[in-house]
Amino acid sequence: MFEEVATSKEGEQIINVGPQHPATHGVLHLIITLNGETIVNLEPNLGYIHRSIEKMCESLSYRQFIYTTSRMDYLAAHINNHACALTVEKAMQIEIPERAEVIRILVSELTRIASHELWWGAMAMDLGALSPFFYAFREREVITDIMEETCGARLTMNYMVPGGVMADIHPNFVKRVKDFIIQFKSRIDEYDQLVTGNIIFQNRMKNVGILSKEDAISYGTTGPTARGSGVSCDIRKIYPYSIYGKLQFDEVLETAGDSFARYLVRVKEMKQSISIIEQLIDNIPEGDFQAKTKAVLKLPKGEFYQRVETPRGELGVYIVSEGGTTPYRIKFRSPGFSNLSALNHMIKGHKIGDLVAVMGTLDLVIPDIDR
Repeated sequence: MFEEVATSKEGEQIINVGPQHPATHGVLHLIITLNGETIVNLEPNLGYIHRSIEKMCESLSYRQFIYTTSRMDYLAAHINNHACALTVEKAMQIEIPERAEVIRILVSELTRIASHELWWGAMAMDLGALSPFFYAFREREVITDIMEETCGARLTMNYMVPGGVMADIHPNFVKRVKDFIIQFKSRIDEYDQLVTGNIIFQNRMKNVGILSKEDAISYGTTGPTARGSGVSCDIRKIYPYSIYGKLQFDEVLETAGDSFARYLVRVKEMKQSISIIEQLIDNIPEGDFQAKTKAVLKLPKGEFYQRVETPRGELGVYIVSEGGTTPYRIKFRSPGFSNLSALNHMIKGHKIGDLVAVMGTLDLVIPDIDR
């Protein structure tokens, strides 16, 4: 698991974790300085799967570039695509049919639950509990089955388009989503019985990896990482987009700032997503699922920005247009990079065994960082 590579000050040693390591959940290399088992310093070494996605986007049309973001945070493909589509629509002042808006939010919140399910199962497995991984995938597979039936894909969806969605929902969509809601509500208590209330799990998580509210803001963290420290930053609430401003749901905040607080935020967020889905699933309006747009899109000259709330935090899409069919410049502000930047601060002084717990609560998806 660990490889000693060098020694530094007397009594200290430097080890590598990764880049290929099961605890990093991706190709992440950590250079860790230890004094005994205590972490003195941690330095992430990035770039192992960098693909120049932003540069690639500059040679793609405004319809094509959207789907490169499915390959960044691949657990939030719908939401990433939604952000890109919203940016193009804002620039071109495209009015979205109400049916398309509702469908977009439904699939986005299902995506949020699916992402948190995978995180919950992997988080528990990292700390030695194997059964929760299978419980999590029991529910997650239902969502991916719905996605596959609706848009033909289970992971990288390619469903959002400028003006709406690529195709209407499947005739079975409403029934299957309602069945999932019943299943989820009947089994969410199992999550608390298995993991949340487990004293061994709590001892591994409480007072470990503390990030204060001030530090969370200073490091630019967003999403559950910041909300676990009491920072109000849910883009759906503070900068409502699409139809989120018309929906009733709570922004989940915890103030302890430790690993257990970040855990609780994500578990509670799944319940809030269910509430959003329940408000919409019986109220999908009739009408078009896509606005009429030109085959070749040209954005007006200027700069355009849109932010959305992904399962890991704020995703921003920045486009500079010179009036052509391809962007002059594209920049993505993804949540993983900023959240990872706080890891060294959070883990200093803790034992090497605490690293897996703290890193797990950041819910890192490495391609989201290595763009």
